[in-house]
Amino acid sequence: MKEHSSEYLDSLKAIIERHDEDEARKAIADLHPADIAELYQDLDLEEAEFLYRLLDDETAADVLMELDEDDRHKLLSAMSTEDIARQVVHLDTDDAVDIIQELDEEDRDEILAHIDDVEQAGDIIDLLKYDEDTAGGLMGTEMIVVNENWSMPQCIQEMRRQAENLDDIYYVYVVDNDYRLLGVLPLKKMLTHPSVSKIKHVMETDPVAVKTDTPIDDLTLDFEKYDLVAMPVVDSIGRLVGQITVDDVMDEAREQSERDYQLASGLSGDVESDDTLFTQTKARLPWLLIGILGGIGNSLILGNFEGAFAVNPAMALFIPLIGGTGGNVGIQSSAIIVQGLANGSLDVKSSAKQIFKELGVGLLNASIISLLVFVYNVFALGPTQVTTIAVSLSLFAVVVFASVFGTFVPLTLEKFKIDPALATGPFISITNDIIGMVIYMLISSSLLAAFGTVA
Repeated sequence: MKEHSSEYLDSLKAIIERHDEDEARKAIADLHPADIAELYQDLDLEEAEFLYRLLDDETAADVLMELDEDDRHKLLSAMSTEDIARQVVHLDTDDAVDIIQELDEEDRDEILAHIDDVEQAGDIIDLLKYDEDTAGGLMGTEMIVVNENWSMPQCIQEMRRQAENLDDIYYVYVVDNDYRLLGVLPLKKMLTHPSVSKIKHVMETDPVAVKTDTPIDDLTLDFEKYDLVAMPVVDSIGRLVGQITVDDVMDEAREQSERDYQLASGLSGDVESDDTLFTQTKARLPWLLIGILGGIGNSLILGNFEGAFAVNPAMALFIPLIGGTGGNVGIQSSAIIVQGLANGSLDVKSSAKQIFKELGVGLLNASIISLLVFVYNVFALGPTQVTTIAVSLSLFAVVVFASVFGTFVPLTLEKFKIDPALATGPFISITNDIIGMVIYMLISSSLLAAFGTVA
């Protein structure tokens, strides 16, 4: 990615202000489409439109795909459907679908009507039928396909013809007469078996493939597991309908990672640093309000134990310790589970095993933490102080509970098809804080009632 200096930007803006088209073309002539898209972050909409109109259709299409979603939406809103259609035809079908899906239904129909290539328009219409979060919604139809009964010379001739319309070639797929996927033809076999009678004798059978309704999350795991750069997509009866490439999967994985991180941070929507004040506030406020409710709940709990604080004020000193430790342990446990679910190393079917494992970890951590705090309180408060015993017992119970709860919640959310990343953020912290206070107050009050301030 090329860095744009302030001098370059100032010069470019001055050229745009003069409406000097020739100079503007020269200024961006050597830039990659991704660099041109990056420029738009420093330009207002009118300046961006001026530059965009100077691009040839193919470059304009590439720039459109490189823009972030908000900038692309603004630019599309300022373009006619005919202009959009003229650039969409230069995109792969999966990218064209991504663009068209951002528009309303009326604009979609107009754009498709402006595409002269009926076959391409038909492919786009077919892809629009699939859920965008599935393999069908992510795949493209550009690929090289050969028949199992072709000879190698015939195959090479057909491949040359198909390759004329492709930017990249990943695999050569082999199908039968009904277009069912049978295998993949490796380049090495083409070089070492130039006169083979039939392709089916040298193809690699049983290729890794996915069905059109496969969720994107599963695709990411398959690409990683099998070290693929592309994967064929088949329909319910095994017919080849498209191909997904690794760059599309990585884009989706990055977006999913960003969503999970924002959920874990207490953001209820997809936000960017350059979003408006209202958008950012709307995304942040819900969990902040829930946090306030949690704080009020804690204050109500503590208010019911005013007598205990009056008898033993030292109890109040350890409230932050109890709440903070429970929240930290819960987030640690849930983060490990969410990570395991995301990378496929953990299955919901093994929930019971994982909960028992986390229980063991929780018991070990709880024993160490409570013992260390007990030793500290022996010297700070005295070995016979009820607070010394109550804090250690409470810490033990809170750590064990938070460990199990932090494991149970994301597994439950995953079972009900809710994003488990929700469990790694404020939800766990607030819940564990409240439960921790209840445990601490009940144990402390019980010991005070039994022994007074000294055990």
